[in-house]
Amino acid sequence: MPATFPPESRVSVCIAAYNGSQYIAEQLESILAQLRDDDEVVVVDDHSIDDTVAVVAAISDRRVRLVRADANRGYVRTFELAIGLATGDIIFLSDQDDVWLPGRRDAMVKALEDAELVVTNFSYFGGEVPRLQRRRLSAGDSTHRLRNIFWIWVGVRPYYGCCMAFRADLRARLLPFPSYLTETHDQWIGFVGNAEGPVRHLEADSVARRIHDANATVKASRPLSTIARSRAMTARAAFEALRRSRRKDAGERLS
Repeated sequence: MPATFPPESRVSVCIAAYNGSQYIAEQLESILAQLRDDDEVVVVDDHSIDDTVAVVAAISDRRVRLVRADANRGYVRTFELAIGLATGDIIFLSDQDDVWLPGRRDAMVKALEDAELVVTNFSYFGGEVPRLQRRRLSAGDSTHRLRNIFWIWVGVRPYYGCCMAFRADLRARLLPFPSYLTETHDQWIGFVGNAEGPVRHLEADSVARRIHDANATVKASRPLSTIARSRAMTARAAFEALRRSRRKDAGERLS
């Protein structure tokens, strides 16, 4: 069981930004309104070709750290970099175009008093999401860790990065991300979190997801061959998460 965090625990919010100038200021405003004075937002810009860097740089708040990538590497590697740069005791993930709902920070920090990873539900606006993405987490499933790993892999347990926060010590098993991981960093975090445990599901919505044409989450159907390759990749990642957890356990027994 994880040790209880002290009240002064710091929060880091990690954002992978790319061509997000239209919405990122509103998102940052909703985040900063909930953060404490010593919290931080780590924004890694993935070599945007729009005004994202200028928009973020114009926000006069010392809690915002802007890091500019020298090449475009995609959202998976950008989140990996942001997580590695975070200095807080608790790490939140955030998309660039959503809006945090009131109470998100404190509710998720509270949940992490006895968990390594917390995942919430979400609302959405601006459009519709596919039925599969409208599935909701149940608090009663929090302790079913191996079952969670299986259903995350199948794609019916909704573990979205924008709904996640975890203890910084989980980073030792999260990083580096597997080199073959080209999508679904959030599933990888879900695998590792459930392999480590404990995990908490919060049934309340913590974020409002903005639906628009440039969302990173795939909305259209994909060819079966593409789906098969993706499932093979995430199955490999699930086994890697279990392997890293077993390696940690073996090290603790020897120490």
